Amino acid sequence: MTKIIAAEVHDVRFPTAAAGDGSDAINRGDYSASYVELKTDDGLTGAGFTFTNGRGNEITCAAITALQHHVVGRTLAEIVAEPVAFWRSLTADVQLRWLGPEKGVIHMAAGALVNAVWDLRAKAAGVPLWRLLAEMPSEELVRTVDFHHITDAITPAEALEILERGREGLADRLAVLESDGFPSYTTSVGWLGYPDDKVRALTRTAYEQGWRAMKMKVGGPIDDDLRRARIIRAEIGPDALLMMDANQVWDVDEAIANMAVLAEVNPYWIEEPTHADDVLGHARIARAVAPVRVATGEVAANRVIFKQLLQAEAIGVMQIDACRVAGVNEVLAELLLAAKFGVPVCPHAGGVGLCEYVQHLAIFDYLRVGTSLDGRMVEYVDHLHEHFVDPVRTKHGRYLLPEQPGYSTTLHPESIAEYAFPDGPVWRA
Repeated sequence: MTKIIAAEVHDVRFPTAAAGDGSDAINRGDYSASYVELKTDDGLTGAGFTFTNGRGNEITCAAITALQHHVVGRTLAEIVAEPVAFWRSLTADVQLRWLGPEKGVIHMAAGALVNAVWDLRAKAAGVPLWRLLAEMPSEELVRTVDFHHITDAITPAEALEILERGREGLADRLAVLESDGFPSYTTSVGWLGYPDDKVRALTRTAYEQGWRAMKMKVGGPIDDDLRRARIIRAEIGPDALLMMDANQVWDVDEAIANMAVLAEVNPYWIEEPTHADDVLGHARIARAVAPVRVATGEVAANRVIFKQLLQAEAIGVMQIDACRVAGVNEVLAELLLAAKFGVPVCPHAGGVGLCEYVQHLAIFDYLRVGTSLDGRMVEYVDHLHEHFVDPVRTKHGRYLLPEQPGYSTTLHPESIAEYAFPDGPVWRA
């Protein structure tokens, strides 16, 4: 019986700010991971993390440490037997919950631990996480979700119906992924801190490599945004998709006005056009900029925010994040909500290991929940994959199925040692 006997927390940071990688209208950071390893009595290790942007990573590490007593000492069998009770022990800690509730640092730390448990569970089963979830009985999947505060939007009975319907044609959908991979788009071409020549060169290379959907950052001076958008559109032609991401920098009226200008280059979606919590603002923008879609969700704090975005018809694309919310359990709730409301899910990725994480979630969504590739894409950013034992693999702009057991979250020990903050060699130099 697999028992978790210890948790080791690591502050791992990569110096990405200097090159402008990840730069947008608000953020200039060093991609970082608050990384936790769950040690077991049978030698397996479950790995999980939450992503941060540099300074503050020590805070999420401290929060993981503060929550780890809810995990250490438990067996996998105990957790599997009462999955919601386990999840709530982390998200509704009677004292730490006050710092949220169910949002921010504590929720992200809970997600790191929950995801580490799922990595451990998939490794113990000897399968990649997407397969563990896709082959799980519908009743067990429903039993994994905390429906508290979302039953006005979806009930357990409705979720069970969606998942049972998802069993039909599963083998055929899996064959499609095995043959073709999962559709993707790249954000590597259009960081806001990149000069025009670099944007042009990266876009041209990405197109040659098979990418037919690309995303750029906007939110600087509108004339600069339009100039850079014209460069990308000229390189990719009229038929490829061009998405835009404002990273919450605009007010509602400003977003509407700026998108009227940027409409010239035919954007497919505008991502995070205003404050992430402004559900009604997103709804107003969505009505004003149609047929351009509004996309958001990478910093949506929890399933309740997603519920409201869907109920308000505020988004045409839902972007889940693997570790902003409290791990796989909560993501399952979000995928089911999206299916209920008929909104496609395009997961947020990039950063440290987010591509590794969300490929599993998108694959499961297609196989058992959404059951369609129409409008579905996983974000891809070509940064830091070499630090993972089981990195993402892409071909012709599509993700290939992960094959190794687990959640693809395990970092190489050498990478942990080299980039540990503040004492790793990279940071002492």
